[in-house]
Amino acid sequence: MNTPLHELDPAIAAALDAELERQQSTLEMIASENFAPVAVMEAQGSVATNKYAEGYPGRRYYGGCEHVDVAEQIAIDRVKELFGAEYANVQPHSGASANQAALFAIAQPGDTILGLDLAHGGHLTHGMRLNFSGKQFNVVAYHVDTDSGLVDMAEVERLAKEHRPKVIIAGWSAYPRQLDFAAFRRIADEVGAYLWVDMAHFAGLVAAGLHPNPVPHADVVTSTTHKTLGGPRGGIILARSKEFAKKLNSAVFPGFQGGPLEHVIAAKAVSFKVAASEEFKERQQRTIEGARILAERLTAPDAREAGVNVLSGGTDVHLILVDLRASDLDGQQAEDRLHEVGITVNRNAVPDDPRPPMVTSGLRIGTPALATRGFTAQDFTEVADVIAETLKPVYDADALKARVKALADKHPLYPVLNK
Repeated sequence: MNTPLHELDPAIAAALDAELERQQSTLEMIASENFAPVAVMEAQGSVATNKYAEGYPGRRYYGGCEHVDVAEQIAIDRVKELFGAEYANVQPHSGASANQAALFAIAQPGDTILGLDLAHGGHLTHGMRLNFSGKQFNVVAYHVDTDSGLVDMAEVERLAKEHRPKVIIAGWSAYPRQLDFAAFRRIADEVGAYLWVDMAHFAGLVAAGLHPNPVPHADVVTSTTHKTLGGPRGGIILARSKEFAKKLNSAVFPGFQGGPLEHVIAAKAVSFKVAASEEFKERQQRTIEGARILAERLTAPDAREAGVNVLSGGTDVHLILVDLRASDLDGQQAEDRLHEVGITVNRNAVPDDPRPPMVTSGLRIGTPALATRGFTAQDFTEVADVIAETLKPVYDADALKARVKALADKHPLYPVLNK
């Protein structure tokens, strides 16, 4: 019962130690990843993992829930205040499960939904044919304009009027600009549709007041808690009113989940407290600044000569999308090359990508984890140059590795976890 992990299961302990070393010694630039504060990890690793608590605070199907009730209610109250919502559910195990519950609360299988095409930056749960959303709903997709790289709002309006969807989805997984929530709201009202916003990627920017808040515009808003929010892995559902509260709660439990993960909910509560702080706002400012520095460097003449193209010409958020179709590298090769020098990114499809999904012709590069680590504008300028140099036809891997190591050493990660 009380045997430490390293004694009980050395194999798992070794894998976790190696993962800590990887995170500490390399630069994490996957846009959907971040570093949770030690206090968040402490809450997630707490005794709350032992408690089964089907139901909601004050209405459980198990005894002994008085303390997890307190923690869950704190999480609900904090996230409602953070985003100006009247309703919140903090039980979804993930962003995908939050999306599933939200969709089934406001639509029925067979209804038409209108969302951003996966190949143009949408998410699997917005209608991808192999996902539940694509299998159980009639999916119509809108796209980005191939010239500007921006969501084609004229197409959104045309498709909405043509297909009269039950739900319009505003949100993305790989898109570098802000969405016009007021325009989406107007279109939804014109065709009698519900508006669902998936803010999983930019929720932290919204919490910091650096991105428009979708809550006043949408009928339902979903998010993860671990991307720009920087909390534990999980999901939330928000709404501007309590109109759908009963349906949303029922869709989560007993609709798609049983007992909630109360240890994760406690960790969510801690992360919501962090997100309300001035330090968090300053971190989000550096996140956006870092992404803009990266975009500027990769639009410089030498990068463009190497076949690097920043989609939409820049960014408003925490990530950039790089189109490599004019480069000698495909997305997989570029990802592998950056990994070689110590920078972790992910290959990503670009609009009208000719290559298969496991190869792709692009990269998605994000700055949240480095901002959390303490990177400044000067540091982002250096890492941007390292990326630009690595993507050139000729590069010095050893010299670039040394530059990455210097940046990692300058900003130690989780020193309290070192043995």
